[in-house]
Parts: sequence; C-alpha cells; structure tokens
Amino acid sequence: MTALSVSGVTLSFGDKNILNDVSFALNDGDKLGIIGVNGAGKTSLFRIITGEYLPESGAVYIAREHTVGMLRQNADLTELPKGMTMLEYMYTAFPHLIDLEEQISDTETRLRTVSGDEAVALSGELSELNRRYADGGGLEFRSRCKGMLLNLGFSSDMTERRIETLSGGQYTMLSLARLLASEPDILMLDEPTNHLDIDALAWLENFLVSYKKTVLVISHDRYFLDKITNKTLHILYTRARLYNGSYTATIRQQEEERESLERRYKEQQKEIARIKANIEFQRRCNRERNYVTIRSKEKQLMRMEKIELAPAAPKEIRISFNAEEQSANDVLELSDVSFSYPDKRILKDLSFLVRRYERVLILGANGCGKSTLMKLIVGRLAPSGGRIKLGYNIKIGYYDQENRNLDPGNTVFSEMKNAYPLKKDQELRATLALFLFGAEDIDKPVSALSGGERARLTLAKLILEKVNLLVMDEPTNHLDIGSREALEYALEAFDGTVIAVSHDRYFINRIATRIIEIGRGGEGCTDYALSDDDDAFSEYMRLREQAAASKTCAVQEPSDGRALYEQRKREEADRRNAEKRIERAKLRAEELERETERLDEELFGPASTDYVRAAEIDKRKKEIEDELLELYEIII
Repeated sequence: MTALSVSGVTLSFGDKNILNDVSFALNDGDKLGIIGVNGAGKTSLFRIITGEYLPESGAVYIAREHTVGMLRQNADLTELPKGMTMLEYMYTAFPHLIDLEEQISDTETRLRTVSGDEAVALSGELSELNRRYADGGGLEFRSRCKGMLLNLGFSSDMTERRIETLSGGQYTMLSLARLLASEPDILMLDEPTNHLDIDALAWLENFLVSYKKTVLVISHDRYFLDKITNKTLHILYTRARLYNGSYTATIRQQEEERESLERRYKEQQKEIARIKANIEFQRRCNRERNYVTIRSKEKQLMRMEKIELAPAAPKEIRISFNAEEQSANDVLELSDVSFSYPDKRILKDLSFLVRRYERVLILGANGCGKSTLMKLIVGRLAPSGGRIKLGYNIKIGYYDQENRNLDPGNTVFSEMKNAYPLKKDQELRATLALFLFGAEDIDKPVSALSGGERARLTLAKLILEKVNLLVMDEPTNHLDIGSREALEYALEAFDGTVIAVSHDRYFINRIATRIIEIGRGGEGCTDYALSDDDDAFSEYMRLREQAAASKTCAVQEPSDGRALYEQRKREEADRRNAEKRIERAKLRAEELERETERLDEELFGPASTDYVRAAEIDKRKKEIEDELLELYEIII
C-alpha cells in the first residue's frame, strides 16, 4: 500500500529555484535515504511533506490515518518546555494516553461517591476507558519511554534531569528518543546520527532495520545509509531521481549509467562526424545526384535523437594539508592524565604514546571526555593530574567540532585575513574558492553561515597552516558526502600525524591505523592496533569483543638444570590448573547458556511490552556473551 506520494513538487525562494518537478512514491515499510550536497533542498522537501512549506506546484499525498513524525537537524532550544524532566517530556508524545489516565482517575473518584444505577453506569464507563487505555498501549508506554532513553545512551539518573539543562546535542537525542517511542507511520529523520556514539548508532540501526513502518532519512553517514535503506532519492540541480537500493548500490548504478552514457555519446559523435564528412564530400562532388544524397543525410541528422551527457557533478571542496618539516618519532605522550572540573571528574588515568605518521581515532561513549582530551592535547585546557608531552618540532593544526575558532562578527574574507594578515588577498580568495566560497559569498557574515559553511571555512583556515600534527574533533560533522570524501583523501595524503575524534564509520575505515577507546566515565583507555585491512571499523569491533578474552603468556628459557627442573614442575602444575580451569569454564558456560534461554523466554514473553526490563535483559545478554567468549577461549 502507498504510504506517501510526492507528485510534481516545485519550490522557489525569491528567484532561487530549490526543487523542480520532484516526484516519487513510497510503500508501507520502505526505507528511503535522501542524498545531495548541502543546500540541495533535502530539508525543504521534508518541510513540504510535513506541510510547513507550501509548494508552488505539485502535491503530497499521505495515506489515510497515517501519522507523520519528523526529527529536525537543529534543535530549537527556545521552545523547550520549562520545569519538565526528560521522562516527563517523553510522556508528552502520548497525549491521548495521558488524557485517558485523567479520565480514568476522574471516573474512579466519581464512582466512590455514587451508588445504584449511576454506579453501574460509571462502572461500565470505567471498564470501557480501561479497555481503550490498554489497547492504546497505556500499560507499557512509560517503560517504553525509559527503555528508549537508555538505549540511546542516557543513564537512569539523567532521565530525571530537567530538559532546560540539556545541551543542544542532548536535546536532539531526547527528541529522537521521543519520536521513536511514538512510532509514527511515516518516520522522517534529518541527520539523526550527528550526536550518537558508536553503541547508540548500532542500536538505532537495528531499531530502524526492524521498524515495520515507512522511514525517510536525510544523512551524510554512508555506513548508516547502507545499513538501513532500500531506496535512495538523489537530489541534484533541483531535480530528484529515485533509485532502488542503498547508498552504495545507488552510486554504483550511477557510475554504470554514466559510463554507458559516455560510451553511447562517443559512438554517436563518431557517427555524426562520419555523416557530416560524407555530406562535405558530396558537396565537393557538385553533381545533381549528390544533392539528393546530401538532403537525405541532413534529414538523417535532424531525425537523430541526440544523446546528451549527464550534467557535471557539483563542485566539491579541494583539500591539501601543508605538512611542516618532519617531527620527532614520538609525537605525543600522555602519562596518567586526568582532568576534572570543580564539581565533576571528566578523565582519569589516560596513558598512551602516538608516533609519527600514525592516524589515531579516539572513540568512546558520549560524555566520556573525547572533546576534552582534544583540548588537553592542543593546550586549551591544562590537565588536573599527570603529564602531556609533545615531541620535538611538533606544529599542531586543530579542528574544533563547534567551530569556536570563528568570530561571528567577521565576514568570511575578514576571518581569513585576520588569521593570515601577511598573505595576499588573491591567495586567500583562491583558498576560499577551493572551499566553494564564490565572490558573492566572501562578504557574508560568519554569523549567517550554515553548519556546513562554517565547517568548510574552518577547514579553509586550517589548510594554510604548516603543521605536522592534525588534531580534529568530529571533522565530518556538517559536511556533505563529497566534502567528507575530499577530506578523507587529503588526510590519507597528509605527510604527518593525525589524531581525530569521529563516529563516522566510513571515515574510520579510510583513516584509522589505530583506535584508542576511552572507558566509560572517562576512566582509562584501551588501545587497538589495526592491520592494513580496509575495514578498520569491523576489525576494531572484533578486537573489542575479544579484548576481555585475550591473554598473553611469556615462557622463560631455562639457564641451567635446576631452572629446567623448576620450569617442568611449573608446567606440570600449570597443566593441572588448566584442566581444572577448563572444567570450571564448562560448568560456568552451561550455567550461562541456561540463563540465556531463560532471558530469551522472558524477553519474548512477559518483557515484550516492558521496555525497561527489555533493555535490562539486552544489557545482561551482552554481559553473558562477553563472559561466554572468554570461557570458550579457555575451553577451546
């Protein structure tokens, strides 16, 4: 059944055409990814579907009784209701159930004060209200709300925080949780992955894959699009085309079509050239019968349906980082580094060494202190304990995810000029042009730039620095897919060291030679050295799962007969202990497998509507899986 149909939609702002004759249709259960460069009109299309914008022409059809829910990319914190906790705000997604609760409470109060026929009538009314409440999900919606918050990375304590105390990113995550809990028939998500950590991203992907209703998602996260979508709408030069398949399948199909079109175009051009040459030859012959042939050939050219090449792809940013002279081999060393604010500890006991040419990705749960670590490395914060040591001749270039290095009072050009007063204006303009700032853009105030434009301006400033260590905090946020790929190519070619925070799995795959994961609560870190495998993220996930089970053992060579005797004695004791460990491991594994069976029965039975308990069961099952992996390592 068709859930959503967009037919011939056209939209303009003033003399600027945004969308032109956009048409597509989605069935119930379709998962659509919408792609295109920043400013292509993706969010405008969402707002047309929700009715916020009225198109100049065309129409949007939404199936009868289908509800629509939309997550906006940028939270409007001025519209936050005051004095409400996160959980209370979640409950506002179910106004009909809250209203029924009030009606049930009022009816119960009235029932205590009446008797006779009136009591019988009220009892029947109360019974009907309770039935409607249960049928509408009233028995489980509160646990569903809490479970959704837990799955998206909020702790139980945080669910009682007042929402006016949240950051913009936290409020966006809360809005996402509230929207998912309400389960609209048409779910529209505008850049939902921006504020999620790796674990929350994995949970959201699994949720959306199993979501039975229609999903539309605007995203530049290629990994995310490949995981959840079965259709792709590509908006290019105001027009849109629908493809069957995920992002990667769409790009592959576009490349094949482009190659086929170019091949047919070249063949046709050869045929046209041959016909024109024949016409010219006939004219030189200058005979009457030749004119008949000429007219025939000219008609052949006129009737020929000309093949047009596909329009050129939109301009993409061009990045090339300037490497300073070579640094020392040991670029950065952290020794037991900690950081705290007066009322809160952020990081504790971080120790690692980064060497020249490494590309290190810093991962970890939201709130574990990744951005704080970046600021400690570049000297914007001082550690509360421990030591941070930079190697000899280290020149740092820093990319701040919040673009705080930009002055809102500057224009685009003055921002560059203030940063590089000795450089010629022509060079600065040429650099801005590489980042798609044309002549009409350079006088724009920084305060009026979009998130993507701010990110491009920050990168434009960064590439003019001569550095040998790049420290980058979420550099792909706000960049479209083409800009992300340009950044990845530039970092691969950079003749220096990179330390970056990112949750973009494509970026991690392309860049990482090593991953350092900060522990929960910012305590300690785990270091994962990666192979040359292209799929760095999958390798990291495998290593992460195996980390608890990995063990090392060093065997010392005997230096004399007494040492050999002692070693054999230890080996015999170790063999007996190993047999006992294997036996204990087998018993423990059987016990855990039985517990897993009991949890599965509960998950698909009593807990199927208790989302809090379901989240607790999922957490326990993951703990069991980790322990079983360690036990199987012993048994095998």
